[in-house]
Amino acid sequence: MTNRASAVLDVPRAPFYRAVGDEVEVFRAAAVGGLPLLLKGPTGCGKTRFVETMAAELGRELITVAGHEDMTSADLVGRFLLKGGETVWVDGPLTRAVRAGAIFYLDEVVEARQDTTVVIHPLADHRRELPVDRLGVTLPAAPGFQLVISYNPGYQSVLKNLKESTRQRFVAIELGFPPPEIEREVIAHEAGVDAETARALVAVGSAIRNLDNSPLREVSSTRMLILAGGLVAGGLALRTAVQSAVVQALSDDADIVAALGELVDAVLGRP
Repeated sequence: MTNRASAVLDVPRAPFYRAVGDEVEVFRAAAVGGLPLLLKGPTGCGKTRFVETMAAELGRELITVAGHEDMTSADLVGRFLLKGGETVWVDGPLTRAVRAGAIFYLDEVVEARQDTTVVIHPLADHRRELPVDRLGVTLPAAPGFQLVISYNPGYQSVLKNLKESTRQRFVAIELGFPPPEIEREVIAHEAGVDAETARALVAVGSAIRNLDNSPLREVSSTRMLILAGGLVAGGLALRTAVQSAVVQALSDDADIVAALGELVDAVLGRP
């Protein structure tokens, strides 16, 4: 690829991904040595899509887990379960990935309890091993195993941040919303809409993202704009699609919804 900004990954049977910077090259280089990766960026910017497409390009199995506050280490590593009157050990998704040499993707890692995420530390340094205390064994990661985690640094509070002891074990890739010309291409491809509709959706998204003193906790993501495009492709009017997939999804506050509606009118023109 001679132009990094124009790199396109459209692997058969894999999601379309449009590279913005050098994230593809960094992922490939990290994959050679199984180096752990930290993806950071806003909600809906394409972090999960990027991992899915890279796994397909590399021909690697991908095991994905979404972090949540009730997650325990047993949810990742495994537990003993009663089956047919017998107690048997069942591997968790992390253990399966370690044994199989798969890519293990822990999405929104900071949503899980910090004492749970410590279990990934031995896999994210030179040891590349997983202690399974309940079995009394330590599993070396099979060739091909790679640990990938993600989080949204702009969304997390001080109480839900990534610990330095975790962060410093990873190669970091920062992802953001793509520039307008790339975002238009992504929306047109993913939603199946024409170039003019994609252009209008990107204009709405950009206007919301650039609001001064915005009261929004999150902004309009590429994922939201694709959903709006999907509604248009399904026969809905553009303004109605934006109202349903973007405006109403961003806030429940009536005043904020009204203000966003006025902004949409300013961008698209009043009906």
